[in-house]
Amino acid sequence: MLALLTRTAHDSYADELARPGVEWLVMEDDGSLTGPDGSGVPWPEARPEVAWGTSDLFREGAPVLAFFRFLVDCPSLRWFQSPAAGYDSAPFRLMVDHGVRVCNAHVNSLPIAEFVLRAVLDEFQGAAEWRRQADVFEWHIHDWREVAGTTWLVVGLGHIGGAVAVRARALGARVVGCRRTPAPDDPADLMVTPDRLGEVIGDADVVVLSAPATAGSRRLVDAGFLAAMKPDSVLVNVGRGSLVDEAALLVALDTGTPAVAVLDVFEHEPLPPDHPFWTHPRVRVTPHNAAGGFGRLRRQADLFDANLDRWLAGRPLEHDVTDAIKEHDR
Repeated sequence: MLALLTRTAHDSYADELARPGVEWLVMEDDGSLTGPDGSGVPWPEARPEVAWGTSDLFREGAPVLAFFRFLVDCPSLRWFQSPAAGYDSAPFRLMVDHGVRVCNAHVNSLPIAEFVLRAVLDEFQGAAEWRRQADVFEWHIHDWREVAGTTWLVVGLGHIGGAVAVRARALGARVVGCRRTPAPDDPADLMVTPDRLGEVIGDADVVVLSAPATAGSRRLVDAGFLAAMKPDSVLVNVGRGSLVDEAALLVALDTGTPAVAVLDVFEHEPLPPDHPFWTHPRVRVTPHNAAGGFGRLRRQADLFDANLDRWLAGRPLEHDVTDAIKEHDR
């Protein structure tokens, strides 16, 4: 069996993932393919059954477009292991249409939750002022806002939103979670369904967006949603850029509601250099990097290792979202 992976993944994990009968097809950084014998392989002659996508694909200079273009055109592919939780983009739909089983990964919840906590603490504590003073050797104290006693609204209480909720509650926050189908063990003090969001937006000191992109969630945060927020609240988007009406957000920020928007995802990525978000004093831009914790790499490898055993044994795969992707398109 031939399995496709990147050069970075191969050099880091191929030895420990070795199985009898499994050979590696490597995509180099320039998008070319190297076969098991070390020779170059033209695309029409490459016939992998399995492909493992890893986080290094999304770094600058990585062959992400070539990798996914190869996957959607590969007639022999039967299973793709993704490194991410989201599966709403076109390549996933095309692979499923071609009979490929697709699995996602819930390995990024921890670093994203830590990112959210850091971002909110940075704003609450006015850390930018401390950094400014250090640059010019000034010494002035200021009071700052505590997380304890605040209310956090987490829109999309799945793996990522749940990890955010657990950590916010540990610091003494009250958490209101929103998801289509609440569960008894959801880590929140109150759960609402999307149709009840309007009842709780105005209570939130922090609004965290961690919902997937669907037809129903597109531009969920519109002018009405923003107008209902607290004037001193913080909006954090680690879900999808399509969740926010960016033009409406700019207008709302200019009026002071919300006070700050921490944005790691955008409608169009990379964010264009002339986009007003870059220079807006109330916007904090990060380059879709909230999941960047080192630990996710080990967790990706462990998941692929376990699923490879399942695949070879003909057992069901963990985090198989093939049917969910089909349902997503209806």
